[in-house]
Amino acid sequence: MNPILVTVILCIVCVAAGIAAGFFAGERYRKHTAELAIGSAEEEAKRIVNDAIKSAEGKKKEAVLEGKDELHRMRSEADREINDRRKEIQRQERRAQQKEENLDRKLESLENKEDKLTKKNKQAEDRLNEAEDIKKQQLEKLERISGFTAEQAKEYLLNHFESELMHEKAVKLRDIEQQTKDEADSTAREVISMAIQRCAADHVSEATISVVPLPNDEMKGRIIGREGRNIRTIETLTGVDLIIDDTPEAITISSFDPVRREVARIALEKLIADGRIHPARIEETVEKARREVDTSIKQAGENAVLQTGITGIHPELIKLLGRLRYRTSYGQNVLEHSLEVASLAGIMASELGLDPTMARRAGLLHDIGKALDHEMEGSHVDIGVNVARKYKESEAVVHAIAAHHNDIEPKTVIACLVQAADAISAARPGARRENAENYIKRLEKLEEVASSFEGVERCYAIQAGREIRVIVKPEAISDDQMTMLAHDICKKIEADLEYPGQIKVNIIRESRAVDYAK
Repeated sequence: MNPILVTVILCIVCVAAGIAAGFFAGERYRKHTAELAIGSAEEEAKRIVNDAIKSAEGKKKEAVLEGKDELHRMRSEADREINDRRKEIQRQERRAQQKEENLDRKLESLENKEDKLTKKNKQAEDRLNEAEDIKKQQLEKLERISGFTAEQAKEYLLNHFESELMHEKAVKLRDIEQQTKDEADSTAREVISMAIQRCAADHVSEATISVVPLPNDEMKGRIIGREGRNIRTIETLTGVDLIIDDTPEAITISSFDPVRREVARIALEKLIADGRIHPARIEETVEKARREVDTSIKQAGENAVLQTGITGIHPELIKLLGRLRYRTSYGQNVLEHSLEVASLAGIMASELGLDPTMARRAGLLHDIGKALDHEMEGSHVDIGVNVARKYKESEAVVHAIAAHHNDIEPKTVIACLVQAADAISAARPGARRENAENYIKRLEKLEEVASSFEGVERCYAIQAGREIRVIVKPEAISDDQMTMLAHDICKKIEADLEYPGQIKVNIIRESRAVDYAK
């Protein structure tokens, strides 16, 4: 064997043996070191436990001592608080005892006072009885002297004082009434004159006929048509009467309804301008004219509302206002009359410090029933009231409409202003077309009818003939007979007279007592 190889092997074996020996030696050293560390840790742990036990026993002793001290302190505080409360209770007991003693003294004092008052009351009763006896004796003596009993004397004095007070009250009331009347008349004249001066209106009497000019007389024949079919068609569709007479180059339209008359006038003018006149064309033209008049009516109503400065009026009421443009009363255009009444009422309301807008609204709508009185039964006042309520007008406006002809008693100042403005507008010279002589004769006839009844002393036609005021003789007509007399006068007026609207019969019976101081 190769000696070098053997040497190497031996070296390797030696190295391995050394490594193994070193490993076992290190393991043994580490084991020893660990055993030493464990022993040291156990001793340290025992030491720490012993120290903790000693510390816990010390703290336990300290806590016991502190608890004893805290218990002693709390016991001391409780004793001190108990002593304080005991003292407070004793103090309150002493105060209660003192109050009780005071109450006893006061009660005793009150009892003494009550005894004294009882004695005084008894003395007062004795004196009162004595005074009553004296009074009774004096009354008996006075009755013997005067010859009157107490009741008779009381009645005599009351009657005497009552008569004197009645006289003084009557004089005072008469003075106040006269003063109020003078002031009211003066103020009313100023307000009305101011309103009349500030409201200037033109008056043009309107008729119930319209005249349509013709370019030539040949057009009359074309309007009549073959066998009169054209004129019959026009009259049937429009509800008017066409009067074709010898008047050159003119044709007359007659109708009580101004709206129908206006439709017929516009339709005729369009037919004449177009030149084609036959039933079909007439029907088409009349329909166009009717739409044009409806538009004109709506515009007239809107212009009236804008002119018076009123807002919130129902659209249907605006249309009815526009229809008043084609309605007349004694030749006076009702829409113009309503605008004038609204203006006058607003001016007078402003002068009196009232709401001018409400006054103008009531004045504008006061004759709204005349837009429908050709179509509905009843007076224009009743129709106007129903229409105003239907379209939610205020009660103030409805009342003004109902009272503007004295159908009911006016209860508001606005109603009185509308009534006055209506009378002013109707009474303006030239406002209404009625012959003065006929007007006077109608009023005289009205007074003559009322005067024909027995017991009538005097009578006066007022309110432009809308009211007759009858003054009767109090010795001939009693209060119960007044109602029957008013009814009889109404029946005779209805039978003998022709008049527009309604006439109010007002019976007045007055008894007077006159005496003279000498």
